[in-house]
Amino acid sequence: MDANGSIGQMIWKVPGSSETVLHLRRSEADEWQVYSEFPDLMEPEELEMSPGYATFIMLLKRGWVLI
Repeated sequence: MDANGSIGQMIWKVPGSSETVLHLRRSEADEWQVYSEFPDLMEPEELEMSPGYATFIMLLKRGWVLI
């Protein structure tokens, strides 16, 4: 769950895009947005990790769903 108590969805590659980066949406009705558009959810990055990976792990532990 996020700070608002909702469980969102995550995807690494938005359909129709060649870019592989973590995208998030709080509900199925929302458009996919790059994880950096959610500063309230972002985790600090470590140099060895892919961008967004720390946020992905944190949200996965909170019950967010990987599509």
